[in-house]
Amino acid sequence: MSSVSLPGLQDMIEEISTRHNLPKSSVQEALRSALLKGYERFRRSQNLGQSFPEEYFDNFEVVLDTEEEGFRILSTKTIVEEVTNSDHHIGLKEVQEVATEAQLGDSVVLDVTPEQRDFGRMAAIQTKQVLLQKLRDQQRKLIQEEFKELESEVLQARVLRFERQSIIMAVTSGFGQSEVEAELPKREQLPNDNYRANATFKVYLKKVREGPHRGPQLIVSRAAAGLVVYLFENEVPEIEEEIIRIVAIAREANPPSRHVGPRTKISVDTYERDVDPVGACIGARGSRIQAVVNELRGEKIDAIRWSPDPATYIANSLSPAHVDKVLLVNPEERQALVLVAENQLSLAIGKEGQNVRLAARLTGWKIDIKDTAKYEESSDLTSSDLSSEEEEIISAQEREDLLTEEETNVPLHEDFQESELELD
Repeated sequence: MSSVSLPGLQDMIEEISTRHNLPKSSVQEALRSALLKGYERFRRSQNLGQSFPEEYFDNFEVVLDTEEEGFRILSTKTIVEEVTNSDHHIGLKEVQEVATEAQLGDSVVLDVTPEQRDFGRMAAIQTKQVLLQKLRDQQRKLIQEEFKELESEVLQARVLRFERQSIIMAVTSGFGQSEVEAELPKREQLPNDNYRANATFKVYLKKVREGPHRGPQLIVSRAAAGLVVYLFENEVPEIEEEIIRIVAIAREANPPSRHVGPRTKISVDTYERDVDPVGACIGARGSRIQAVVNELRGEKIDAIRWSPDPATYIANSLSPAHVDKVLLVNPEERQALVLVAENQLSLAIGKEGQNVRLAARLTGWKIDIKDTAKYEESSDLTSSDLSSEEEEIISAQEREDLLTEEETNVPLHEDFQESELELD
């Protein structure tokens, strides 16, 4: 059988495999696809007036011969009585000259390799272009397969270079694996990080891009809440041992104002009564939480005790502020009113509202904060004596009923709080 010579084929496959971090089988598959496209280009140039549908060459395949350093083109044809398309059919009589047992409808594989000189320069250029594209496709496919299961995991990354506002980093999926480029967009960076060349960071694998896409296929983050969860799981053995669980987390790694620093609130609970979940997360002399803070370059972290009681949970979430009272104003809409002392008001709200904003995200409640003294004063005014005009309108019977009920009534806001807490 004839073949088209490809000098240095074996060395070329090994070189491409090494350069593109691809297995040899993937390189060979890409090369076969590229050579088939080159053959299609050759056939189209030989038959300019003929129409070739997209699936026309589906019955053709390329066979690589690494030892002889060449390739052959094979075509699978169907045996028919009368040939109407020589690329897809072959006559019964022609086949029976070499295989007498052949029958109509059978398939035979024939060598249709063109002569070396016929497989021209344009076909070779087409082959090279397609090969490069196929190699890129193979790389994307392997990256997707390798890292898809690692989405939402934390990886070690090294800074390679800077592109516009993004940082290109090198990550690996495991020990001994080759590095793959990942993009750390501006919105996923931490303001306190120092991204210099070859610096290493722990990053959260946020997304693996699918389909054809220019640039890195992996999107990583330093701002994701999942990174904080991972760091606590590493620093607090009780979490891994399932003595303590992380219930919720709210993180503001990139605050809307440069005057406000990054901050995280994380609520924890315990499965054992004698274990303090907040104390376990903080560690002896704050050693555990400090290790997390150091990795996040000084980000403030509040460890909160979770509670099944919404009022208690909301009060805890506003730490470090001290809360006087929590009124569940509208449980169905998850709206709460929090009362604090005047000297605690700014602490509860936080700089530019950050503390209450994170508390609301952590608990899932809309939180309104008011000064206790001013709220009680306004409540007293609201429930004060009726005006003289209204008194005149009230009938004698109504006045008698009002006096009868006066002993059992409590201020409006207190009665409302009590009933709401009972409902929950």
